[in-house]
Amino acid sequence: MRKKILFVCGSMNQTTQMHQIARHLGEYDQWFTPFFSDGLLGKASEMGMLEFTIMGKKRSSKAIDYLLSNGLQLDIGGVLHRYDLVVTCTDLIVPKHLKRSKIVLVQEGMTEPETILFHLARNFRWVPRWIAGTSTTGLSDTYEKFCVASEGYRDLFISKGVRPEKIEVTSIPNFDDCERFLDNDFEHRDYVLVCTSDNRETFIYENRKRNIFNYLDMADGRQLLFKLHPNENVSRATREIERYAPGSYVYAEGKTEEMIANSQMMIAQFSSTIFVGSALNKPVHCGLDPDWLRRLTPLQNRSAASRIAKVCRQVIEG
Repeated sequence: MRKKILFVCGSMNQTTQMHQIARHLGEYDQWFTPFFSDGLLGKASEMGMLEFTIMGKKRSSKAIDYLLSNGLQLDIGGVLHRYDLVVTCTDLIVPKHLKRSKIVLVQEGMTEPETILFHLARNFRWVPRWIAGTSTTGLSDTYEKFCVASEGYRDLFISKGVRPEKIEVTSIPNFDDCERFLDNDFEHRDYVLVCTSDNRETFIYENRKRNIFNYLDMADGRQLLFKLHPNENVSRATREIERYAPGSYVYAEGKTEEMIANSQMMIAQFSSTIFVGSALNKPVHCGLDPDWLRRLTPLQNRSAASRIAKVCRQVIEG
């Protein structure tokens, strides 16, 4: 019998990354699941209390629709088989039954800045890692290998306490060939792009009115184009932009990467979209030092999925 791999999906970025990796592992029996948890978080998800996360029913449904439309095998919750390997984009939550399998962790994208919650989660085992967000990525040590975007990220994860021998610099799918976004038919060009955040939807304070005025100052008379976060309250955000920055373009849908490719300048917070701007040598305003952002930017090797698949193959056959 062929060895079995479970790919744990989540957001569309995570889901498409898993699919790309799976395409290079055709010799194995592949199964896919939307992101899930056990214990109290699993119960909270079932009750609809975590809709602002990748465990929410809305995002899970999108992942399932994508997987089914691509003819992939579903095992929701990873309960049908004992898997030889689990591939996942996050270790903030690792369900107990998955810990019985070998795990390969794949960096999803940009990680959040370290706050007091990061230090609490790193130093006290009773503090759950997820409470500090993606800043604690890699700290579970439940995996065999951790595939990361760049040498800069390798150094960053090591500084947080990740074991160096577990890290493989592979780049990450969806961000390893940003030049392909330059060939597009998006209707606008030469604007200042603002990629908004879902801070308020995840209970983080943001003064959107003040931020919009800052964006106007940074644009210095140039056309503003807002791309809203997929998890954002679209009607509220649109009303605010129309009130405080009238004449701006506002998009809730569309390919963000193409909007970045056609922009003069990009403004964002801690979002993986800044990788595209950095790789395309756009001026990126995100709160990070430009030199450090360049070190963090995923390698443009056009082969991240195949390199990660090679790591998976080495682990499963290890």
